[in-house]
Amino acid sequence: METVDLSRAIWRKSTFSNGNGGNSVIYGELPNGHHALKDSKLGADSPVLIFDQDEWEAFIQGAKNGEFD
Repeated sequence: METVDLSRAIWRKSTFSNGNGGNSVIYGELPNGHHALKDSKLGADSPVLIFDQDEWEAFIQGAKNGEFD
């Protein structure tokens, strides 16, 4: 398993997470072109999901198609 350096990630809170009592997904862009997701309510203890570009595009397409509803 590849180790990913998250120290330079640019983290953003999902716009769909606003105003829901602190439950939010945080999205990170990594310098190597990968993407990351974590759960804000878990803080620094949150596990981080890492996606390469192909995986990220498949994840986004799946979300748009309702695969995770």
